[in-house]
Amino acid sequence: MKKKFNTAGLCIPERHYMVDISARVAEIKQMADDGEYFTINRPRQYGKTTTLNLLSRALQGEYAVIDTSFEGTGDSLFESEQAFCSRIFKRFSSNVKFTDEQFSVLLLKYQNEIHDFDSLSDGISSLIMETGKGIVLLIDEVDKSSESKVFLQFLGLLRNKYLARSAGKDITFQSVILAGVHDIKNLKLRIRSEGDKRFNSPWNIAVKFPIDMSFAAQEIAAMLTAYGADKGLDFDAAAIAAEIHKLTNGYPYLVSDICQTIDEAPDRDWTPQGVTAAAKIILYEKSTLFDDVIKNIENNEEVKNTVIAMLLSGESFSYNPYTFEQGILYGIFIEKDGKMAIHNQLFEEMIYAYLLEQQNIRQLARPLLSVEQGQFTESGRLDMELVLRKFREFMHREYRKEDGKFIERNGRMLFLAYLKPIINGRGNYWVEPETRENKRMDIAVTYSDEVFIVELKIWYGKEYIQKGLLQLAGYLDIQGESKGYLITFGLGQMDDAEPEWIKAEGKSIFSVIV
Repeated sequence: MKKKFNTAGLCIPERHYMVDISARVAEIKQMADDGEYFTINRPRQYGKTTTLNLLSRALQGEYAVIDTSFEGTGDSLFESEQAFCSRIFKRFSSNVKFTDEQFSVLLLKYQNEIHDFDSLSDGISSLIMETGKGIVLLIDEVDKSSESKVFLQFLGLLRNKYLARSAGKDITFQSVILAGVHDIKNLKLRIRSEGDKRFNSPWNIAVKFPIDMSFAAQEIAAMLTAYGADKGLDFDAAAIAAEIHKLTNGYPYLVSDICQTIDEAPDRDWTPQGVTAAAKIILYEKSTLFDDVIKNIENNEEVKNTVIAMLLSGESFSYNPYTFEQGILYGIFIEKDGKMAIHNQLFEEMIYAYLLEQQNIRQLARPLLSVEQGQFTESGRLDMELVLRKFREFMHREYRKEDGKFIERNGRMLFLAYLKPIINGRGNYWVEPETRENKRMDIAVTYSDEVFIVELKIWYGKEYIQKGLLQLAGYLDIQGESKGYLITFGLGQMDDAEPEWIKAEGKSIFSVIV
């Protein structure tokens, strides 16, 4: 069977091109060897199931492994203590039937003796003694059991046995490893009162899971090198991997999606430009991952307000895992240099597109429907100077009477709404999160094979324009660009200032005050 890239479920090294995660698996196995109990809680489609599968392989032989999931079992398993306890060993037996037949038969032997949590506890101890070696319990998709009080009671039983083992009063599983989006603290939010939702967890024995499951650029490059050798292709794996990492920040599913999109395209454009083209295709397609991100933004008002403040108002927030717990949990936010950032550029572009389609924003941007898109391109090249001149005219015509607060709140959003249909189909834009401070943000616009750096800044006086020029010049230097574009939202100041090209630190900058 020929190997291929895979974005549908479990990745298997023998069948799929994938980043080598053997070092991570070895680290997790060491935690199991040390007898630790822990939760692998990461966002959706972050490689949790693939990691558990490879971990199960690594543990086989040295341990008896119960690799299970309660997904697809239905609600009847969790109806009562008796229903759960009388069927759980049968469930375990079914899960190991094809990997350890002898162990499967042994699990069934105990099934009829278990009817409540006391007999389940005794059954676990007896099973371990008869097995003669450590047993590791892996439970995937624990979120599926998140509304079940019985499941949390089961975790409480495992906790009590773990504590008794530490005191030399019981024996229990060598290690218990759970995997899901939520950790156990979050699982109990659903059934506990508001007052005690954060503490007194039934899983307070669990150690932290510190292993980074995102992919580094070097790891992506190694995967691409192996793929290229198999296919007889000659390309710059390091440059392509760097571009993939820039867009995805190593989010496992997105890395595979870009690679699969390129591999399945007729021209197989394995270049940085091909990566950008693949990203554009992905952004125009619906996916369960993007749907999940939007759902989690819409279902959490605090997350949505934070996203809007960051992306549309240019606000900056210090990273705080308690204040922004839900957004971090769902993989929307990450920490970058002590600040909050959207996890990756693809998420950011997708969220921008979604927010710009909200009803209140569509209403504000309604005059944009009259913009003649073709006037900004000639021979396939984008005239960014003309884009900015026309945007200034548009703002003066449509919003001249609005106050400064309106412009500060909506100016950036209106520029992005203005820009989007102009570059639609031929280009993309990315907002650089590290510049989202002092009311400024830099936008990298790609169109065909050109890159345009545009800085958007709020007016704080004439001296701030000079500061903005120097900041943009420094950013252009980092990006290796010789010219850039500065939009200053003047809040009613300097309305008569004409757009002009200005030299700053050896860079040419087109400055427009709106």
